[in-house]
Amino acid sequence: MPRSVNHVASKRRRKKIMKMAKGYWGARSKVYTVAKNAVERGLQYAYRDRRNKKRAFRRLWIVRINAAARIHGTTYSKLMHQLSKSDIELNRKVLADLAMNHPDTFKAIVDKVK
Repeated sequence: MPRSVNHVASKRRRKKIMKMAKGYWGARSKVYTVAKNAVERGLQYAYRDRRNKKRAFRRLWIVRINAAARIHGTTYSKLMHQLSKSDIELNRKVLADLAMNHPDTFKAIVDKVK
């Protein structure tokens, strides 16, 4: 009896990897075994960096808030403490946006909590 091979499933599996490797350089986009390694590594980086992106944005927001706060005569840590004491619940993303795009509103918030 001849060996039975599910070629439909294996071809679909390889095709999926090759589609994901489209745009890679050289053998990474042409040879299945090389493409598989490159795609797996890329997916690992993507998984890791989805979490790192959140950290990076939080750091960026803190830098922006601190720069704007220092213009108005306070520091980031003092501003955040005063905000929590006065029950103003604005997150860092919103505060950073106000600091960058609406400095008058940010100044009003800083004056209110001083």
